[in-house]
Amino acid sequence: MLENLLERNRIWSRSRQNEEPGYFSRLASHQAPEFFWIGCSDSRVPANVVAGLDPGEVFVHRNVANVVHSSDLNLLSALEFAVESLKVREIIVCGHYGCGGVKAATEDLPHGLADHWLEPIRRQARFHACELSQQDNIEIRRDKLAELNVIEGVGRVAETPIMRRAWRMGSDIRIYGLIYSLKDGLLRDLECTIRRSDMPVSKDQVS
Repeated sequence: MLENLLERNRIWSRSRQNEEPGYFSRLASHQAPEFFWIGCSDSRVPANVVAGLDPGEVFVHRNVANVVHSSDLNLLSALEFAVESLKVREIIVCGHYGCGGVKAATEDLPHGLADHWLEPIRRQARFHACELSQQDNIEIRRDKLAELNVIEGVGRVAETPIMRRAWRMGSDIRIYGLIYSLKDGLLRDLECTIRRSDMPVSKDQVS
């Protein structure tokens, strides 16, 4: 299996070099992505592939069910680097329909450590229980919950001291919420975008 993977890598490398000589030397010299993508670890939703972007165009953080935890130092470190060092101007929180993490959060079954990680999704399910119960189909309910999780994630990113500090310093960064469909390969805008003007920050606010 490993040798097969390495051979596929060699084929890909040769192909890229033939199509665009100097491709790898250009990538190695620097990275200047326009987007920071917070997505799900699901192997079917690779950020640059579904967004039609090349390597180097999107800086990526992925975790189970694209959950934004305010105490997740991994995510916060990536966010800080993206905003302060890479100077990205577009942040995307992207979930997807048919998400296994969302499914796990709605099951009355033990999932080990994942049960702790998925608590924010269960909290959303409780908060929106009335709205979600209007759908008879459990898959539709779960897909709606996946959308709500993205919207919540956008708000959580906006509330971080990292974003507050960036906006206070005048950075024009926008945070978008998208949902991806495995069935048709399309991204959809959940229209929950947050901009600097939506989150006024006092000049004397400390980070």
